Amino acid sequence: MPLLTALAISIGVLGGIATWLYVGPLGMAGLQIWAGFVAWAAYYHSGGTQAALKTNIPAHIFGAVVAWVVLILLGSLAPSLGVPIAAGILVGIGAAILVIGANVPALGSIPSSVYGFACVAGYTLLAGKLGTLLTVSVVDNALINIVVSMVIGALFGFVSEKLGGALAGSSHKAAA
Repeated sequence: MPLLTALAISIGVLGGIATWLYVGPLGMAGLQIWAGFVAWAAYYHSGGTQAALKTNIPAHIFGAVVAWVVLILLGSLAPSLGVPIAAGILVGIGAAILVIGANVPALGSIPSSVYGFACVAGYTLLAGKLGTLLTVSVVDNALINIVVSMVIGALFGFVSEKLGGALAGSSHKAAA
């Protein structure tokens, strides 16, 4: 079977399972399917290999942590500087930290760090979670929620690639 056909089957089936899990059992914990799919896509965007998994997960987590710290600091600086100025300064510093972090090989995937940062910022701001960043609740703590959602999504990417390769059989081996 051609590799793209095998991947279409693998990703389609696992995408359905992932959606069921995130909307059903994992959804009860508040996990975010969209963040899982961002991490899944990042896995393929980074080459779809075990090496991609090893750089994407740490980079997603790193970006998520940087965003979480930026958002906590925003709560402190916004009253004196105003939101636009405080956010601009803090996001600028955060972006620089993401790039500097790429000097560490495990954090070398700058786009994956940005994806982690963007997912935490998006979830926090759009879900109104700014005041709950220090809670330990998976639902309310954007850092915990997004990191868990993204790690699961990256693992789904890895499994879908392995399953797709198995379905492709000898044609996958010849293309590799």
